[in-house]
Amino acid sequence: MDIMATRSSIEWTDSTWNPVTGCTKVSPGCKNCYAERMAHLLRLMGQPRYQNGFRVKLQEDIVEAPLSWRGRRTIFVNSMSDLFHEEIPLEFIQRVFATMNKARQHIFQILTKRSGRLLELRHAVEWTENIWMGVSVESAKYTFRVHDLQKVPAKVRFLSAEPLLGPIPQLPLSRIHWVIVGGESGPRARPMRPEWVRQIRDRCRDYEVPFFFKQWGGVNKKKNGRKIDRRYWNQLPRVGGYEQAPNLFQLHL
Repeated sequence: MDIMATRSSIEWTDSTWNPVTGCTKVSPGCKNCYAERMAHLLRLMGQPRYQNGFRVKLQEDIVEAPLSWRGRRTIFVNSMSDLFHEEIPLEFIQRVFATMNKARQHIFQILTKRSGRLLELRHAVEWTENIWMGVSVESAKYTFRVHDLQKVPAKVRFLSAEPLLGPIPQLPLSRIHWVIVGGESGPRARPMRPEWVRQIRDRCRDYEVPFFFKQWGGVNKKKNGRKIDRRYWNQLPRVGGYEQAPNLFQLHL
């Protein structure tokens, strides 16, 4: 399994691209990190990019990889890391952005928990319209990340409340274009209450912000499914007058 151009099973994207691998924990949402589990598994399988397990590593040879990818893809950047990790030099971040700036045929989705560094570097990179920037918000304690994101000049700004670990009754939605919610999955998954999900869904309705429900999660996430009140919620950002959707994902409306 390589990390260069991996087709993704994540419902809201097509592919993943990992110019950086490895990370460190910064908040409760990181406790049962799926990427950390996957990195250790790949190391045991002999995957050369994970010889150091989950330590931060710059994958220099694939920084420009998307430039050669044919067609149009929606690409999740650094599913196995955090592009704004403090160990990643600004110069390398700028190289990653330069690739995204050139590969205008693709949409790039970046997600970070390090909103402070994102805010600090927001003017040091070029935000072409194909770059979507998001922050993770696992509980009300971390809504400060949203306030940092609101100051970033990305065309699309989005929130990922996954894993959702508590209620967020006043989730800030001004200047936010998309919200993803999901429960934690895996052997030590922490529970997510339905009322927390409905609270965010209803707030998105009030603010006319597209809402995407990824999963209930749990030990058997397939069994628990993706429906809320007997329907799927697969709304996506509207850009240029039409809904932007990953190429490989069939919407259930």
